[in-house]
Amino acid sequence: MRKLRLLSVILLLLLGSHHGVEAAGGFIETRGLHFVLNGNPFFANGFNAYWMMTLASDPSRRDKVSSALSDASRHGLSVARTWAFSDGGSNALQNSPGAYSEQIFQGLDFVVSEARNYGIKLILSLVNNYDSFGGKKQYVQWARDQGENIGSDDEFFTNPVVKGYYKSHIKTVVTRVNTITGVAYKDDPTIFAWELMNEPRCPSDLSGKSIQEWITEMAAYLKSIDNKHLLEAGLEGFYGESSPQKQSNPGFQVGTDFISNNQIPGIDFATVHSYPDQWIPDSNDRSQLSFLKNWLDIHLHDACDVLQKPLLVTEFGKSCKDPGFSNDERDAMFRTVYSKVYLSARTGGATAGSLFWQLLAQGMDSYRDGYEVILGESPSTTRVITLQSHKLRTIAKLKRAKAMKGKH
Repeated sequence: MRKLRLLSVILLLLLGSHHGVEAAGGFIETRGLHFVLNGNPFFANGFNAYWMMTLASDPSRRDKVSSALSDASRHGLSVARTWAFSDGGSNALQNSPGAYSEQIFQGLDFVVSEARNYGIKLILSLVNNYDSFGGKKQYVQWARDQGENIGSDDEFFTNPVVKGYYKSHIKTVVTRVNTITGVAYKDDPTIFAWELMNEPRCPSDLSGKSIQEWITEMAAYLKSIDNKHLLEAGLEGFYGESSPQKQSNPGFQVGTDFISNNQIPGIDFATVHSYPDQWIPDSNDRSQLSFLKNWLDIHLHDACDVLQKPLLVTEFGKSCKDPGFSNDERDAMFRTVYSKVYLSARTGGATAGSLFWQLLAQGMDSYRDGYEVILGESPSTTRVITLQSHKLRTIAKLKRAKAMKGKH
C-alpha cells in the first residue's frame, strides 16, 4: 500500500503542478465519440457544486466560490456542474415566471467569470426535477395559479403553459449578458454545455413518450437560440421499457430511456449518474461496487456502439452517512469510476470524463450532505482525484502529440 502511495506522489511530482488554465480557450465541440477543444482531445475530471450561484449572490460568502474553484484548479479539475436555476422561495433567481432577481443573476455572472479566471468549464443545469430550488413542482404551481387545470407535477413535461414558462427561462439565461465580463452566456466558451434538467423523471408515463417529446422540443428550442454550445438532457442513465437493457436498472424505471433520449437531434452527448448506496441500499459494499462496474460498462458500450456520442459520468459519490462508511470504501468507488474513464480515454472509447458529487470549500458545514469532498480534508481521496487529473491530462497530451506527428 505504501509503495502505491509513493508511486502516486512521484507521478504527481513528475507531472508537475496544474492550474487549470489549459481548459480555457475555445468552445468544447464533439467529434464522433470524443470532445475536442481547439481541435485537440478534451477529457474532463470534474466536480459538482450546485451551490455556487446562491453563495456568489451574497458578497460576504462569495469567497467560498473563489476558494472552491481555486482548489479545484490546483488539483487539475477542469469542469464544474452547477445550477442556473432557483425557482420561487427564498433566494430565488426566478421569483415568478419571467421575473428575475438581478442580485441572484449577478451571483451567476460571478460564477461564470471566476470559472473563466481559473480555466474551469461549466455545465449549467436549467431546472430541477425535484422540489429543492423550486423545480418542476414550482413551474406547475405557477401555471395552476394562472388557472390551469393540472393534476400531476409530471404535467411539467406536457402542459403548454408550463412549457412556455420553461422556454422563457431558457431564453433569459442563454441570452443573459454577464455584468462582469460583458459577454452573453451564449457567446461564452467558459460554458461547456447546457443541461435541460437535473435528473428528469416522469414516473406517470413509463412509456417514455412524455420525456422523449419534451427533450425533442426543448433541445430544438435551445439550439435555435444558441448553436455554439453543447447540450445534454441531464439523464441518470435508466433504460426504458423498449430497451432490452432495462434489466440493468436498479429495480425501477422513471419514464426515461438512455438510448432513445440521447438519440434526439440536438443532444450532443450522453450522461449517466450512479449512486449504488441509494439505489440498492440493502446490499453490501462489494455488491454496490459490482453494480457500479456493470452500470458503467453497459453505458460505455451503448454510448460507443449504439449512440456513437461521448459519455460523461456527471454524478457519482459515496455518502459518509452510509453504515460502516470508510474513506477506503469511498476511494475504491472513485478509483472504480476513474479507471473506467481512463481506460476508455486511453483506448479511444466514448467515456470522456466524470464529475464527483460534490465539492465544498472550507467553512460550508451547512452544505454537507454526506457526499461532500473538501480537498485536503481527506488526503487519500484528494490524492485519488489529483492522480486522475494528471492521468487524463497526460493522455490528452499524448494524443495531441500523436496527431501532430501524423500531420508531418
